[in-house]
Amino acid sequence: MAAMWIEAIGLVAGALGIVAWIPQIREVWVEERHEGISLITFTVVTVALFLWLIYGFLIRSVAMVVANIFTLAVILAVLIGVRRLRLREQTSP
Repeated sequence: MAAMWIEAIGLVAGALGIVAWIPQIREVWVEERHEGISLITFTVVTVALFLWLIYGFLIRSVAMVVANIFTLAVILAVLIGVRRLRLREQTSP
């Protein structure tokens, strides 16, 4: 029973972590602004999340696996958006 509550706390924490990225996604995809976004920082965060995902698999934590998969997807959306905007700027006259 305790493990169920622990996983529930992890799922809530993961959901909040994903929601925290919504303003960044909005900034990149809706406002089409990417100034101040460091691709190096995002790369390091992505590697860290990937390692947490592996750790989650190893300890068999559903919450950790789910949260990291969705957070990686959200970060990937930001990175794709930034790359798209920067390529557009490079090809614009």
